[in-house]
Amino acid sequence: MKGLVIRNTGSWYLVHTDDGKDVECKIKGNFRLKGIRSTNPVAVGDRVQIILNQEGTAFISEIEDRKNYIIRRASNLSKQSHILAANLDQCMLIVTVNYPETSTTFIDRFLASAEAYRVPVRLIFNKTDAYNEEELHYMDALINLYTTIGYRCFKVSAREGTGVDLLKEELKERVTLFSGHSGVGKSTLINALLPDLDIKTGEISSYHNKGMHTTTFSEMFPVPGNGYLIDTPGIKGFGTFDMEEEEIGHYFPEIFKTSAGCRYGNCTHRHEPGCAVRKAVEEHLISESRYASYLNMLEDKEEGKYRAAY
Repeated sequence: MKGLVIRNTGSWYLVHTDDGKDVECKIKGNFRLKGIRSTNPVAVGDRVQIILNQEGTAFISEIEDRKNYIIRRASNLSKQSHILAANLDQCMLIVTVNYPETSTTFIDRFLASAEAYRVPVRLIFNKTDAYNEEELHYMDALINLYTTIGYRCFKVSAREGTGVDLLKEELKERVTLFSGHSGVGKSTLINALLPDLDIKTGEISSYHNKGMHTTTFSEMFPVPGNGYLIDTPGIKGFGTFDMEEEEIGHYFPEIFKTSAGCRYGNCTHRHEPGCAVRKAVEEHLISESRYASYLNMLEDKEEGKYRAAY
């Protein structure tokens, strides 16, 4: 029997079968032996085959080949990855310039990982109703930066409904992953897009200006227009996984494009003479924040560690 994984609680999976049934499944232990160094070898969005044993318990026996997936380093297990979702048409990264603040380091790490796994990303700037003039100015500067690089950006107020109809159009006929820090209004936005769901929303901790986790597992919901929306728990950090040092620059489109002009083909854009990338940063043709994020990811490779601070 074949089906689509529509919920992952960490201990069991809900599979929507091709004949329209929802079946709770476990995974067979041998999945862990196939060289998948992951905390969750099966992810929401996976196409799978399931079998029933004599007691009537369902097991996932096989994962079909994935088109793509989004992966990050598991928070406490540096040798393992955590797959956020599989077989995606796009990601919508929900960011906020305050309440809580999403750092450019976090945005850039997410974008680079999505580039590595060939998943297009849209940046959704939420809570536009909550910002003062200075914060709105900063938001517009970020939108200008990321639009120039080639990422589509949307201004949204989930609470007031501004920009929600535009996003509904973007969700049609696509499988879309929603991600972002806890507290950026992801659940509120999903409720605005799919009012029948009534997903639980949380409060922002005023002490830390950080969100509390409200979504505790990944789940996939059908959306009008033959699409799917995948909701995931809010993530604090985005440790990159399985990237070689010389590859990291490939996942920053503007750095990759500019690097064609470097004197050396294996230039790391840090100290080599004739580096076109550093020259572009000095001339403000490449943003300093993006270059800093690139260097930050190189540091990760050198130190072999996961940085949870972003």
